[in-house]
This record gives sequence, C-alpha cells and structure tokens, in this order.
Amino acid sequence: MGACPYCRSATLPGDTICYSCGRVLPTGDRASYRLEQQFSKKKNDKDTTYRMALKPSRRGVVQTHTGRQRNIMKRQKNRFRSIAMLGLVAFVMLSPQAQEAVFGEFGGVDEFLQSQLAPYHIYPNEASFTLSKMYEHTKEIGNGDATESILIPPTITSSISGEQQFVVQDNEDAHEPVVLQQTLQITLAIDGQDINVPVDGMPHRTHANAVSTPSGYEVWWPAVGPGEDQCPVAKCVKVRTYFTDGGSISFAFNIRVQSTSYSWWDDGRVDARVAGKDIGINAENSGTFDDLTRRGNGVRAAQFGGDTWYNNNRPDYAIDGQSAIVMSTADAIATSLPEGSTNNAYAFARATFDYLHAYVTYDRQAPDPPRSGPACLEAETGDCDEQTNAYFSILRTRGVPGWYAFGVLGDPYFSNDGWEGHAWGYIQLPLKDSWCEARNIVLQTCFVEAQVDVVNNKWLLSTPTAYLDWVEEADPTGQLVFDYYHPFERTWDGGTDAPQKERSFETIDSVELSGGTYKVKKYAEVL
Repeated sequence: MGACPYCRSATLPGDTICYSCGRVLPTGDRASYRLEQQFSKKKNDKDTTYRMALKPSRRGVVQTHTGRQRNIMKRQKNRFRSIAMLGLVAFVMLSPQAQEAVFGEFGGVDEFLQSQLAPYHIYPNEASFTLSKMYEHTKEIGNGDATESILIPPTITSSISGEQQFVVQDNEDAHEPVVLQQTLQITLAIDGQDINVPVDGMPHRTHANAVSTPSGYEVWWPAVGPGEDQCPVAKCVKVRTYFTDGGSISFAFNIRVQSTSYSWWDDGRVDARVAGKDIGINAENSGTFDDLTRRGNGVRAAQFGGDTWYNNNRPDYAIDGQSAIVMSTADAIATSLPEGSTNNAYAFARATFDYLHAYVTYDRQAPDPPRSGPACLEAETGDCDEQTNAYFSILRTRGVPGWYAFGVLGDPYFSNDGWEGHAWGYIQLPLKDSWCEARNIVLQTCFVEAQVDVVNNKWLLSTPTAYLDWVEEADPTGQLVFDYYHPFERTWDGGTDAPQKERSFETIDSVELSGGTYKVKKYAEVL
C-alpha cells in the first residue's frame, strides 16, 4: 500500500488517481516520484532538465542546462503575494461577514485550525463485499464433538425498528428508513460442500432435518430458543463437528453484503454525499434529559438507561453509573459545557465522546473479561468493549440510554488483515419539542437511535466497513449478551483434551465501491 504524494492519503498499488484529492498519480514506483518531478521539467520544448551539481554542494542545489546553480528547495520571495496574503488574513480576522463565510461550518478559528491538522479516516460511501468467517475445530486425541452457532446478520436500517424515522401528522413528508446493511447471499463451505443458507434463515431447518456432509458433520438453521439444538441469541446457522481419536476440520461462513453510509448528525462536518444529516441531531435541536422519558414512551430509557448493567460471569458490572469515578467524571464533563447546555442531551453525549478521546488510550492487550466502565476510566486505557462500557457508564448517570452492537470491523480497503471482532453501541437522543412541532412530527417519535463507536471516532455514523452481527435486545438476565460471547459448545470423553476452535476473517470475491469516499476527522466539537 502506498500514499498519494500530494495529500498523503493511502493508495493501492493499481490506483491511477488519488480518490481523496482527485489528482493523477505519477507512474512508476512512488519512491522515485520526487526525482521524477525535479529532474524531468520541460517548457516550450526547451531542455530545462535539472542536473546534479558538478561539485559537492548544499542540499537542494542543482545545475540548470545553462550551467547555473539553483537551490530548488529554497522558496523564492514574492513580495506582492505576501502583502496580498497578509491583507486577506487581516480581512478575515476583522470582518464578521468574512468570518461567517470562511468559518461558517466551524465553531470559530480554533476549530477551523483543528480541522486542518486533525487526523482522519477515509470511508467508502457504499460497498458490496463478501466477508468470510473461517473456523477451525481441533482435538488432539480421543472422541468428542463441537457445535458452533454462527449468527445470520440482520437487515440494518436507519431506524432500528425498520419503520419510518418519524411519525408525521397527516403523513406529510414521511421519512422512510434507509437500508444500511443487507445480506445478499450466504454460503457455508464445509467438507467439500457449498451449502446455501437462506439470507433470513427462513424457513427453519431443524436438527432432525440437518444437512449431513460426507464426513458426518451436521448443518442446520433452527428457530431461536433455549434448546440445545436451537439458536440462543438470534437467527443462526449451527455447525456440529465430530472427532474420533482427535482430528481437525475447517469450514467457512461466507456472507455477501451490501452496505451504505449513514449519519444521524446534522453538522457541516458530515459529507453531503452521506445520507441522513438533513434529519439529524445537533446541540441546537437537541432535547433535554427529561425528554428521554417522553420519547418512545420511555421504553429505551427503561430498558437501557438504568444505573448498572451486566455482571454475568464477572466480579462487577460492565456498565456502572453509580461508581464514584464515573459520577465525578460525568460532573466534570457537565461543568465544562457552555452555559445553558447542562441538560442538553446531545451536548453531554458529545462532550463525553470527546472526553474519552482526550483521556483514554486504546489497549490492544486488554484483559479477559473486559474492564468495566469504571476500571477503564481508572486505567485510562481500554479496547472497544471497555471504552464502550466507560461511555455508557457516564451516559447513564444522566439517564441517556445506550446499548451494545457487535460485529466485525474492517479497513477502508476491505483487506484480509483489516478484519477483527468489534463492539460499539447505539444511543438514543431526543430532539427538542419546538423542532419537532415545526415539522409536524409526533413528539413520542421525535428522537434518533444512532450508532456511536468511540475508539474509531464514528459519532452518530454507520460506515460500510463495520459489519453488524447483532444489536443488543432488552434482557433483564443478561443471558443474551453472555451467549453472544460464548457461541461455542463442546463435549468430550473425559480427560483434559477438550475440542478447541480458532476463528479468522478474510475478504473473498470482488469488492465493489460506489458513491465516492469521505473523510472523518478526529477533533473535539465546539459546543
């Protein structure tokens, strides 16, 4: 992988243009680009090629075709240009109208400067790709069996319910949901067979009617339920392998996916090609914490807004809004908000997002089980699960609902090395009454339920590079989350040699990108 010599964006070996800045890339290897530019200049068919100086000289000094020496690294002074630039800067700094024109989408000069220096990721607007989840079941010696439950991905839309984003009185200007992730085909490759699986898991195939492979392995896609041969979390494909005196078996779950970018954020930083921003939320049109119980009949607040959540098979709660460090952090964040924004749900959620970027680093050596939200804040480091725990812990001090999303994250090039298991989340934010009433939106439906990925700087944003397996559902016992983390079951004939598994990911077949690309820059929002 190379880089564009003009804007330094990443490029692939076969690229002829830069998809970030649009410039034509130089031919040949990138390492020779600067030499190619410096020593191959032509003007009016005259030989103006620079040559290396005949005698040792300072860095940047070359010899022209006339024999004169010139320092091509030294900028030539242009007094007129300097005066013109000084005048322009003075005009912008002193004229309110000019500031509005130049910095209109920013919170001021400081935010504008941050935007120019901020690191960023590049994402495709739309993508179709095939993700292969590869599994290997092994057993050293003895007899046994292993059962893998592989989730069939749901169709994801801009509204979780799949219904209209808002209910509009008299059904005027209804906003139909946008499909963000859709499964086009599923194939299970095992034991020399390619088994086609319905993309929605329907009709069900019970264990009694399982597909049997030449080696006696079994494949079926049952209903969701508590039974051993049913899907424990959501619609799935179950694969059961058998061992006689040890052995190994590899198989692959291949999913062809079509995915689209979407933003629930109404802000100038959102690329105009990304759908959703026109009905998104920001600090100006956000409701308050009190509005959360008046949106969606308060269901999300009751399901995912409690003080603590998830202590299955762990010594503490993963999400804990009652912890001293969480409460003090939340109070500090609230104090930092502008006057009049203390109860603004959007402002608090965004300020918390920016706080974690500033004070918590990413940990690639995170422990198992994952750190809780309080432990992540205490350690000032955490992986995707842990920073999501910290984010939700802080939000729940103010009753803002947040719930998990699980899947696989790839890079913008859908390279094999880019895929890894990932966790992020959804939050609910209310829009303020006056904004809703001006658009004839029924208040109970006037809210957004949006994705937030703290560690990847995706604020109210869904990208095609995030393959979503499952969105957490309300479950007072926490068993659904536990079962998501434990999809592998096994039995064996005594001793310590239990069947083991390995999982990896890769991209197969073609990757089709459309709609252009866009940048997501990382810097704090001026609220």
